[in-house]
Amino acid sequence: MRIALAAGGTAGHILPALATLGALRAKGAPVEARFFGPDNRGERSLVQGHDVPFEAVPAAPLRGRSPLAIGRGLVCTGIGVGAAISSLRRFRPNVMLSTGGYGSFPASLAARILGLPLVVFLPDVKPGLAVRAESYLATLIAAATDAALPELPAGKTVVSGYPVRNAFHTSREEARKSLGWATDERVLLVTAGTQGAQAINRTIWKALPQLCEIARVVHVTGKGNEEAKTARASLPETLRDQYEPTPFREDLPALMVAADLAIMRAGASTLGEIPAAGLPALLIPGTFAGGHQRNNAWWLAGHGAAFVIEETKLETLKRHAIDLLHDDAQRGSMAKAARSAGDTEGAERLATILQEVATK
Repeated sequence: MRIALAAGGTAGHILPALATLGALRAKGAPVEARFFGPDNRGERSLVQGHDVPFEAVPAAPLRGRSPLAIGRGLVCTGIGVGAAISSLRRFRPNVMLSTGGYGSFPASLAARILGLPLVVFLPDVKPGLAVRAESYLATLIAAATDAALPELPAGKTVVSGYPVRNAFHTSREEARKSLGWATDERVLLVTAGTQGAQAINRTIWKALPQLCEIARVVHVTGKGNEEAKTARASLPETLRDQYEPTPFREDLPALMVAADLAIMRAGASTLGEIPAAGLPALLIPGTFAGGHQRNNAWWLAGHGAAFVIEETKLETLKRHAIDLLHDDAQRGSMAKAARSAGDTEGAERLATILQEVATK
């Protein structure tokens, strides 16, 4: 079986494609895969190590742009479609899986021009511009949650659950052992996504002395945050080892499983990874890309797994974090609710869907 993967923009779109590929390979049949997407926001580095050749396909966002930027974006998209058609003709896949983001659209359109089956996966509660467009092209659409069904064509949409990486399938005890943390140590994980979010980062740096008094703070800052080193150096010497800033962590699944509380955005990955980790969270949804993160955040909050803090109220973040870190019962209730909200079979289910579509 040959499968083409199309995604781009953020890890939340790329990682479910790779998790699904892993589930396909685990079924035992030979699988040849190739990734199609832009190469300007770290996509290639995320795909490296998964035995998937990378085909660069130019793409550009169109939402919220000036008329001139939209024109340039359309030209870039057209170039991407042409590049994808050429690459797909050489590869000759049996099926394409698109997991959304603007970077997926040129390759998805190219696949349908060539008459290839297209399965589109929606990792969010509400579809963004790319998935809305691709839903008209799709052979079949798979949604992470049934809350998305009203937004998608009823006749060709199924609920698959969210494909999470195998690294999430571990216990809290095993994750803590791998990280060298004591079983009774209180840990706060802060991550604002692969691109980083300075508003969240700076709020955390201001609150560091109080947070580090009560927890180990593991802070995934995104690239280029020299301020994190300054913030750590400004802490009292007795607290410096309590703060661990880093631009990126490969072992984020283990961190999420092992942490007591997370502060994070509400991007595409949160619908699957917070439930898989059973992780209580304070979610600060971004207002970009059509505001889809607010829907994700409030869906998790509605299940009791998270509290939502709007970015305009970041001054309340420190108080909420400290209160929750002291409240073991509340966090325990949130962790249980998170695990109940998720579906750990998403990767296997989506892999089966791809096999069925490819053989029709």
